[in-house]
Formats: sequence, C-alpha cells, structure tokens
Amino acid sequence: MNVLTIEELVIASDGKLVCGEPTDTIANIVIDSREAKYNNAFVAIVGENLDAHTFISSAIKQGCKTIIKNKNYIMDIINKNLNIIEVDDTTLALGTISKYYKEKFDIDFVGVTGSVGKTTTRDMIYSALSSKLNVLKNQKNLNNHFGVPITLFKLNDSHDCAVIEMGMSHYDEIKYLADIVKPKIGVISNIGLSHIENLGSQEGILKAKMEISLNFNENNILVVNGDDQYLSTLKNKKLPYILKTFGFKKDNDIYCEEFTLNEKSTTFTCIINGEKHEIFIPIMGEHNIYNAMAAILVGLSLNLTIEDIKEGLINFEGTKMRLDINEDGSYIVINDSYNASPDSMSAALKILGRYNNRRIAILGDMLEMGEFAESGHRSVGKPVFENADVLITIGKDSDFIGKEAIKLGFDKKNVYHFLSRDEAIESMDNLLKINDVVLVKASRGMKLETVVEYINNK
Repeated sequence: MNVLTIEELVIASDGKLVCGEPTDTIANIVIDSREAKYNNAFVAIVGENLDAHTFISSAIKQGCKTIIKNKNYIMDIINKNLNIIEVDDTTLALGTISKYYKEKFDIDFVGVTGSVGKTTTRDMIYSALSSKLNVLKNQKNLNNHFGVPITLFKLNDSHDCAVIEMGMSHYDEIKYLADIVKPKIGVISNIGLSHIENLGSQEGILKAKMEISLNFNENNILVVNGDDQYLSTLKNKKLPYILKTFGFKKDNDIYCEEFTLNEKSTTFTCIINGEKHEIFIPIMGEHNIYNAMAAILVGLSLNLTIEDIKEGLINFEGTKMRLDINEDGSYIVINDSYNASPDSMSAALKILGRYNNRRIAILGDMLEMGEFAESGHRSVGKPVFENADVLITIGKDSDFIGKEAIKLGFDKKNVYHFLSRDEAIESMDNLLKINDVVLVKASRGMKLETVVEYINNK
C-alpha cells in the first residue's frame, strides 16, 4: 500500500479527527487487531459475531497509533500520541476509504462474479494477464464488503491491473462493490442456484449479478457465458456497453470447437475471429474451459495477444480446495470442498467419472437453497448414478441425493448417509479401499476439509 496521511483518511471516511496529527501517515489499513502495527490504521468493524471495538486496546498495545472507530463508542483512555478518527459507521468507512485509495491508480480493473466458478475464473484471468502485466487479485475468499476493500489496499505503483472477485448473497451487494471498484470490464461466469434462498429465483440471481454493470457505458465491456440460459438473453438486447460472449455454441464471440480431457489438464480448440487456437490449461474439467474462455476475452480486451494469453494460462494455479488432486496417499483424493452448488457438484462428478478405479463420491449439504433444497439436491442424483460407484452423503439435505440416485437405479447397498462429519469419519475405514478415487464436495459451511485431511493421512 502507498502511504496515506491522516488527513486523507478523515476526508475519505467523512470522519472527524478527535485526536492526533493530520500530517501523520499510515502504510496499511487492517480490520484484524492481530495485524495492527505502528504504521497501520486499525478499523474497528462491528461484525455479526464480534465488535472489534473491544480489541482497540489490544491494537494499541501492539504499537498501532491510528484508530478508526464508530463515534458512539467511547474509549476509556485517549493517548495524545494516538490518531483517533470517529465515523458514523466503520464498515461504510472502510469502503469509502478503499474507493478513495483506488482512485489514485490509473489502471484497468476487472470485476468478476457469478454463481459457480467465479474464483477459478478470477484465477484464470489473473494467470492470463500475468504473462505481461503485474496483476493484483483477491487472496482466498476476500470477495465481500470487507475483503474487497482489504484487497484494494494492497495496490501499489507497481501494479498494471487488478482482478477483483465480487461475492454476494443479497441484492445491492454487487452494486456496492462495483461502485467501489468501478471495473472497466465485468465478468459473469454463469447464473446458478447459489443463494437462491435469499433471492427467490434464478431470475433474481441474474438481476443481482447484473448489478456489476449498473454504471457501465460505451467504454465498458461485459463478458458473459453465452451458453447460460439467463445470460444468453443479453445477446438480443440493445445495451449501453460492449457485450462479449463465450461458450460452446457458435453464436458466441469465441467458442470451443473440441476438447480433450487428460488426467490433470485440458486441451481445447478455441475459435477466435474465425481462427483456430489450441489452448492448454493445467486443470481438468469441461467447466474449466468456460473459465479459460472468459480469461481469453478479458486478455484480448486489454490488448494482450492470444500468444500472451496462452502463455499465462499454462501457468495457471487454482485456489486451494478447488479440485485439488492428491495422489500421494492410499487413495486418489479430489478435494473440491471449498463450496458447492448443483452445477458445480455435477461438474465435479463428471471428473470423478473419468477414472477407472472404484469411484467414491463424498457429498455434503449445499446450503442457502431454501425451498429449492430438495429439488437442488435431487438434481445431483443423476450425475452420481452416471459417475460414481459408492455414494457417501453427509448432513441433512444431502440425503436427497442418495434417494434420487437409488430411484434412478443406483445400488442402494452402496449408498451411505451420515448426519455429521464425525459419524462419517468413524465409518470411513470400512467404506474405503486402497486405490479408490474419492471426491469430496460440499458447501463451505459443512467443513468437509476435515474429511479430506483424515483420508489423506490414512
């Protein structure tokens, strides 16, 4: 982060300096008191479970001398050597400060959202651009109203571009983040069922994702999956911005003509401006071809050559717990436990189905599906029937996966259901055999990485 003065923090946060020196400077902004140091500003966020105002004294003891707090919180002791800024709402102040800071950089910003695959798409775009540009991206899952500002504070003068993933679970959340980032290019990977409990329908999800383009004009580009049932409707609309589409259908701006899936990689032929280009990505899965094509369109939109983009994609590295394949132990373990939806679970099962060994699907609940919970889980029964030999489900709603698979003809003797991770782990030794291929996937809240850890350590 480049240096900011206390005066700039006051202006950017619309706050009041109640103590301190306006000409003092800070070199980082944090919301975790454990990271607060001498040259940091600590923003005391009021979260769902914790009020960080209670950690202000801890931050000060660690040497932090700049505190941004809500004006209704009274500090017991105010040291004259401290810089204390009072604001109406520290969460909103974090966003407005990041917006102020971001405006200091005359670089291109790419915003990425979508129901499924947005993190992998973000990582693909990062890889494609990194062959020629110094690119900033979110780390891990820092994609919400806290994570995006924290990511933007990592910007410095060496960066040429930033790829910012934007997550959401309600209306107006993408709108808020897009207003901060103001992306030149927006990317929507697809419209699935994630967060449908909050948004009511896939039409509602589309509306929420499209918030990324609310401030777009003729200088902006929206890159979307042109095969998606909902996003494809944009092709027939008169839009105030440039629309670019990717997919397998030939009516897209670029499209995949054919592909080959290998054990740990994918090669596909992409038609770009009527010319054939062979693209290699070091990750398997037909769904990852979509992610790569999104990256290709972003790279071309930022004036990289296709050769630059191909070079970048070769060096792709995905975020952990997303199709991590471990072959070092007694089993081949496909760890895709970071998150799940019916679409992503089906895609992961297709990868499982490519193996010749006995195939074990360990699937947990997909959360935040509301009234769609039963139908959403049942929709996974068919890909289980087609791609797995043994099904182990964990949780409450995942039981519907097994019921549907059995209904379709899956051997019920090979279906096991457990209410908890611990129950499943206790039975795992009796269910797995040496050299099994094991897929583990569920929503993040199910924390099935503990199951992965147990299997990998056997």
